[in-house]
Amino acid sequence: MAAKKKVPPRAWQRMLSGRRLDLLDPSPLDIEVEDIAHGLARVARWNGQTLGEHAFSVAQHSILVEELCRELSPGLSIDACLTALLHDGAEYVIGDMISPFKAALGVDYRVFEDRLERAIHIRFGLPAVMPKNLHKLIKRADHISAWHEAVVLAGFSADEADEIFGKPDIRLTDPLVPMTAPQAQSEFLKRFHALQNMVK
Repeated sequence: MAAKKKVPPRAWQRMLSGRRLDLLDPSPLDIEVEDIAHGLARVARWNGQTLGEHAFSVAQHSILVEELCRELSPGLSIDACLTALLHDGAEYVIGDMISPFKAALGVDYRVFEDRLERAIHIRFGLPAVMPKNLHKLIKRADHISAWHEAVVLAGFSADEADEIFGKPDIRLTDPLVPMTAPQAQSEFLKRFHALQNMVK
């Protein structure tokens, strides 16, 4: 009796666009911004432990980080702005794991995340590896956003947030109001297309 051939476990995900994304070896050709926007608008920051009727999504966070990058570095290039908007793009597939959990998972998770991030960058004509100075700027904006999210929405005291994220360089004047998933998706796509149109 012939031995049954072992079928490897499925390592791809079908997206609503119809694309089939290989999670272990993602191709830029299988990445669509509509899938990214749809996914990020439905991924909750802080594991959903935030105030309000709706979760504060990664899509809304990404819009805020790109805005903060422009405020921190006036004259930022369009490509740099697009990179900032997409800085958490991989999370449309892998979700938004809180930092302590990422640390617990270790390097394998980072390798997987980096591979997906490179494919996203290539898909939209950005450098596969983010330049160090831009990475530093985005991380700074990310911490400012996280500080405000933590204090306004996630129940942290200002002192706790200072200790974890550092005192923010910028204080937000507009209130942080979580959007519905369709609103966040629409706003993310609107900003993405606005940036792409500036390149033309």
